[in-house]
Amino acid sequence: MSVVSKRKRIWGWYFFDWASQPYNTLLLTFIFGPYFTGTVTANLIAEGMADGAARAQAQAYWGWGLAAAGICIAILAPILGAIADNSGRKLPWIWLFSIMYFVGSGALWWTEPQNFSIIWALFFFGIGLIGMEFATIFTNSYLPDLDDDPAELGRISGSGWGFGYVGGVLALAIMIALFQATPSGRTLIGFEPLFGLDTATRADTRIVGPLAAIWFAVFMIPFFLYTRDTLQAGATRLSISKSMRDLLTTLKGLPNNPSLMAYLGSSMFYRDALNGMYTFGGIYALGVLGWSITQVGIFGIIAAIAGAVACWISGRMDRRFGPMPVIVFCVVTLACVALLIVMITPTSILGISIAEGSALPDVTFFIAGALIGAAGGALQASSRNMLTRQANPERITEGFGLYALSGKATSFLAPALIALTSQVTGSQRLGVSPVVGLFIIGLVLLIWVKPKGDFSK
Repeated sequence: MSVVSKRKRIWGWYFFDWASQPYNTLLLTFIFGPYFTGTVTANLIAEGMADGAARAQAQAYWGWGLAAAGICIAILAPILGAIADNSGRKLPWIWLFSIMYFVGSGALWWTEPQNFSIIWALFFFGIGLIGMEFATIFTNSYLPDLDDDPAELGRISGSGWGFGYVGGVLALAIMIALFQATPSGRTLIGFEPLFGLDTATRADTRIVGPLAAIWFAVFMIPFFLYTRDTLQAGATRLSISKSMRDLLTTLKGLPNNPSLMAYLGSSMFYRDALNGMYTFGGIYALGVLGWSITQVGIFGIIAAIAGAVACWISGRMDRRFGPMPVIVFCVVTLACVALLIVMITPTSILGISIAEGSALPDVTFFIAGALIGAAGGALQASSRNMLTRQANPERITEGFGLYALSGKATSFLAPALIALTSQVTGSQRLGVSPVVGLFIIGLVLLIWVKPKGDFSK
């Protein structure tokens, strides 16, 4: 087997972020998520439900679907991580989860409004989401092996996340420039939707699923070309029972590693809050501000560009000061932005009335989107680097499995709280308010996290 240079290994690792980002950008946040809730809303209104109640109910369905996928991820993530650490083989798992990503996203093509099934749409979306999340766990666990200098890992993580944002921007730009029709029937740049896609069946929007699948398949090639498993001495082929015993030992030992335990708890809440903002941001703009999917797409491009730039900058800050200051700054920023978003309506901002028809709410939401993209991207990049400092270096994949568990153990919480609040208040705007409290809880728990972790020498 040929030796792969350090530069190629790093760039191959970067390409996973580039390949997988469209699931978050195109499907979860800016195109399919709003399409799902918009379609469900229209169907509920056609059945006789009031407009506001229909929008809140559609947002609730989306929230419950994401919560179900999150529970599956939370249960299996640490188990799979332990198995990978014991066997030393990660690539076969990444292949499996890549297939799930491809199938799940590609199947979203069959979600035309005329025969729309909430259950099947959420099922296939969930399959792809689970595949993406599990592939991310195993891919992240390669991070400590990319450079012998731990101080460089923050820069590498930030650059990789920023590179992924650039991929998301490009994919989103292609989607709204060549496929997604505006109310005029043409795309944003004045073209007929590519391949003659029928707007009556929303084919111009549904194509987002196959586009994300093909994008992933093509751009995962560098990752698989340049990534190699390093088998550890004593590694077994596949021992589920031993892996379960090792995982239980790790879980029982968490109280003896208070910094890791506090970090898992903190990140559990602030990442859940961030995912809630990502997931419902486009849906919020569509329902509360009355945006079109094209406007939501432009919003996504602005957020992703801000994220790419911020990740590059924060990676350098991480290298110089460590991940902790970056994480604290980003969590505070996001909590403030979340509060701002809840207080934006078409006729007021922060409770101050504005003239009807004013563009100020839209402009303010665009600014909020840029801040979410910037702070959210930097937060996630520094958070995965922080995990390399907190976890046992000899059980790093299991550590990232626990990291995924902490991110998904309550991943149902933000969607469920948003769904519940939306239903109880009957207000889509107030429905997103719980994320503010989740950010605050995450920030408080950081007090007990050691910047260099319990395993530092």
